[in-house]
Amino acid sequence: MKIPRLHRAGPMVAMAAIVGLAVAAAPSVAAAATSTPAAVVTAAQAEGGWLRLGHFSPDTKAVDVRVSALRGGTVVFSLSDVGYGDVSSYTPLPDGEYAISMIAAGSGDWTKLAISGTVSVDADTATTVAAYGPSADLQLQSFADDLAAPSAGNAKIRLIQASTITPTVDVTTTTGVPIAEDARAGSATPYAEVPAGEWTLNLTGDGVEDQAKVDVAAGSVTTLFVLDTADGGLTILPILDSAAAAVVPVGGVQTGGGWLARDHGATPHVTQIDRWHLAL
Repeated sequence: MKIPRLHRAGPMVAMAAIVGLAVAAAPSVAAAATSTPAAVVTAAQAEGGWLRLGHFSPDTKAVDVRVSALRGGTVVFSLSDVGYGDVSSYTPLPDGEYAISMIAAGSGDWTKLAISGTVSVDADTATTVAAYGPSADLQLQSFADDLAAPSAGNAKIRLIQASTITPTVDVTTTTGVPIAEDARAGSATPYAEVPAGEWTLNLTGDGVEDQAKVDVAAGSVTTLFVLDTADGGLTILPILDSAAAAVVPVGGVQTGGGWLARDHGATPHVTQIDRWHLAL
């Protein structure tokens, strides 16, 4: 299924500023933020922007991905065996328009697209393109990423709603402070600064309630993806956007692992793995 060109999503859901709030730890189904290797942005890289991609469609099987220059069709990078909950590292790209194509993993047939779209990469900007929704209504959405560092001692977070089991979701701290209200699939909150440390969050949707725990480091920028679990619940997958000022994450893919299968009372840690193969 082909879609029109992608447009960056503006703020769609209000996020409360929760600086200075302490959250008491509680037993929960949890996801912990990963530490990602980072590299200082070079002058050459700064002439372009950065792009990463994520797979957030729970009933869509693994896909292979190509990113090509819209003018000329040159493949600039490709990804293989992209599964649910996987997010690639950022790839530096020159300014311009790019086509994104996805096919069933291992099929090798680029005439049978699962979905395709286009995205703009601008200088000094970072963008996340997410494939989300049920496979029968698979969609692509781009989100502008703000990698500017938070103030000393704080972390910066935002939330992207990608669950398919509830049309909207509310997210609050265990002390009742709202993080997102009526967040719809494909929407993103603005970034907000929070004290670095561990946070326990309540997730409430249409007939479903869950908890997730996130741990964010001082100076980090993190996106919290609301996703489905294999047993019909909700969880938050924290993905590191930037580890410190003037750096961009690089390295292996971050993943939820195994369709975000979880053991109640255990923590499904986010890890780095080698199952995506990046060809530059």
